[in-house]
Amino acid sequence: MTSILDFPPAPRPLTQVGVDLAAVKARQQTMWASGDFSVIGTTLSLVGETLCEAAELDAGAKVLDVACGNGNAALAAAHRFCRVVGLDYVPALLDRARERAAAERLAIEFVTGDAEALPFPGESFDAAISSFGVMFAPDQERAARELMRVVRPGGKIALANWTPEGFVGRMLVTIGRHVPPPAGVASPVYWGNEQRLRELFPDVRAFHVRRRNFVFRYESPAHFVQVFRDYYGPTFKAFAALGQAQQAQLSHDLVELCEQFRTPTTSNTLAVPGEYLEVVIDR
Repeated sequence: MTSILDFPPAPRPLTQVGVDLAAVKARQQTMWASGDFSVIGTTLSLVGETLCEAAELDAGAKVLDVACGNGNAALAAAHRFCRVVGLDYVPALLDRARERAAAERLAIEFVTGDAEALPFPGESFDAAISSFGVMFAPDQERAARELMRVVRPGGKIALANWTPEGFVGRMLVTIGRHVPPPAGVASPVYWGNEQRLRELFPDVRAFHVRRRNFVFRYESPAHFVQVFRDYYGPTFKAFAALGQAQQAQLSHDLVELCEQFRTPTTSNTLAVPGEYLEVVIDR
């Protein structure tokens, strides 16, 4: 059986012809609206800050955060005095983002919308950013074209994407063994492969790619699994779809994965490096 971890190479097209992408997207939207991703999202705030720093966003620049979730990258851009719009197709997550922006007195506009059909004219932004967001769009080629369309020539596209071989990539594979993902749809972690990104974004001025680690810090593997079971859409839905014995096996497999990736800590709590690809594209 071919695994996402075998990439590259991969057959093209990665998403099979005839797949009902609208149905897949509706299922995804329901998934991300389940649990409460904002609980997980706030722990990832550092990635938004480092991504905006890597992109060297100028004060006053018009910046779009695509699939912004609860607003990590959008807030980070606003911290740099950019004029920011955050877009997501889950209204509940946008509500969380608005709460955070209001608490920090940041003037960010949040818009309900689809990463595959951005509701903006061409060349509207100086930069588009996405932190573990746009990578989950089911039609990868269309999402990439939309990013290119709304950013002006000479602008930037900055992305943080989980890698296939990293902890989160392996976690998604583990979940998929228990609850298979939609058939015929390319895995989101292809966005964490440089070769695939160069296919998605041809004819650009420059690519700047760096592998980074975000360290997940939890009390224990069991604590990590419980938090993700309660709040992270993919695991929330996976556990809900399984019987009691299957739930126990999935929990066991996720604990084992944490043990495989964990690094030693002085307090014996859990520290797991989650590898991601930081990409800055010069449009």
